[in-house]
Amino acid sequence: MPQSELPPFFSRNDVGDLQIEQVSAGEIVEHFDSPTYVYSRAAIESAFNALTAAFGERAHRICYAVKANSNIGILNVLARLGAGFDIVSYGELARVMAAGGDPGRCVFSGVGKSADEIRGALEAGIGCLNVESEAELQRIADIAAAMQQIAPISLRVNPDVDARTHPYISTGLKDNKFGIAIDEALPLYEWAHAHPALEVTGIDCHIGSQLTDVSPFRDAAERVMNLAHRLAERGITLQHLDLGGGLGIRYTDETPPAAADWIEAIRSVVDADPLARELPIWIEPGRFIAGPAGALLTRVEYLKPGEHKSFAIVDAAMNDLMRPALYGSDMAIVLAGQAPGDRDMDTWEIVGPICETGDFLGHGRALELAQGDLLAVLGAGAYGFSMASNYNTRPRAAEVLVDGHTVHEIRRREPLDSLWALEQLPVAD
Repeated sequence: MPQSELPPFFSRNDVGDLQIEQVSAGEIVEHFDSPTYVYSRAAIESAFNALTAAFGERAHRICYAVKANSNIGILNVLARLGAGFDIVSYGELARVMAAGGDPGRCVFSGVGKSADEIRGALEAGIGCLNVESEAELQRIADIAAAMQQIAPISLRVNPDVDARTHPYISTGLKDNKFGIAIDEALPLYEWAHAHPALEVTGIDCHIGSQLTDVSPFRDAAERVMNLAHRLAERGITLQHLDLGGGLGIRYTDETPPAAADWIEAIRSVVDADPLARELPIWIEPGRFIAGPAGALLTRVEYLKPGEHKSFAIVDAAMNDLMRPALYGSDMAIVLAGQAPGDRDMDTWEIVGPICETGDFLGHGRALELAQGDLLAVLGAGAYGFSMASNYNTRPRAAEVLVDGHTVHEIRRREPLDSLWALEQLPVAD
C-alpha cells in the first residue's frame, strides 16, 4: 500500500502525523506507550454495515470469526450491531458471552472439539455445532443423549475448491484437515437426521482466507446447493446455509472485491435456486471486519545502516505480530510521527529485538527515518494481537479503541510479573 493510501478512518493531520479517526498516533503512544494496537470503531462498524447493506432485506446472519480479533471490547461493538459469532474453542464462546454476545447466535467450528467443550457449548445454548468428522458427530450425539438434550448440528463439508491463497490458510481442498469430503457427507447426514439427540439445521463450508477473487465462493456455493438437493430428496430439511468467510483485504497492492461483490457472488447461486432462496444465509467474516480497522504502533529504537542492508530496529517484534514471520506477509508500514533528528531516504529492513533472524515486520521499505520515529503497521487489526505471544519474556502490547475523539483502553499492557504469575519454584529437598 503506497504511503499516500491509508485505510478508511485513517488520515494525516495538519503536520502530517497519522490520525485514527480524530486522535493522532502520537497522542496514543504518549498515553499508552509502544508498541500498542489501535483500532477504529468506525471502521469496524462500517465493514459490518457494508455486509448488512449487501444483503438488504434478504434473511442472513453475519457471524464474526472471533479468532481474527477476540478482544471483548471489539466483540461488544459487534454484539451491539446484532452480530452472531463463529467460534473455534469454548474459550472463544466464553469471551463472546463476557462481551454480551448471544451463544444462541454462535456457530462452533473446529476439528478438535473436546468432550468438555461440546458439553459446555450445549449447556450455554449454542446456536449450531459445525461438525468436521464422523468421530466428532458420534461424540456430539453421545454427549447430547447423556445430557438429555438435542444438539443443533451442521456438517462442515469440504467442497474441494481451490481458494488460491496461502497454503496455511487454504481450508477447502481435499488435502486439508478441515471438514468432511462433500461426497462422503450424505450418509452422515442421514445418520444424524435419524438420531434422536441430533437436529440437522444446516450445511457449512469454508474454503480459506484472504481471497481476492469471488469465483471460488461461487464454486463452493454451487457444490453446497448440489448437496442440499440430495438432502431434500431424502426428506432432510435445512434451516440455514453457512457459506463461511474468507474475503480478503488490501495489505499492500491487493485488489480484493467489495462486500457487495462477495455477497452477490453467493446470492447469484443460492437465490437462483427455488430450494434455497428463502433459507437464511450465514457468513463468517473476520479479517474483512477487523483487519483494516487496526494498526500496530511501534517506535524506532535504533537505526543500523549497513553496506548490504540497513536495519530499523523497532520496539515491536514477531511476538507482537506473527504474520510476517509465519506467512511471509507483506504489510504496509508508514511513518506515523516524526521525532527530532536528521533523516535520509533509505531502504530499511524493519526488524524487532527478538533473538531470531525471522523477527521482522517488513523487508525493503523505502522510508525517511530517524531514531525515535513512530511507525504504524497497517491492516493489523486481524491476526495481530490474537496471535501474539510472550516469547523472549516480552509483555504483550496494550490495545486501544478509538471512537471519534475518545480513546478507550480495551486491554492494558501486561505487567512484567504477570508473565510468571502461574509459575512456581520447585519444592526444596
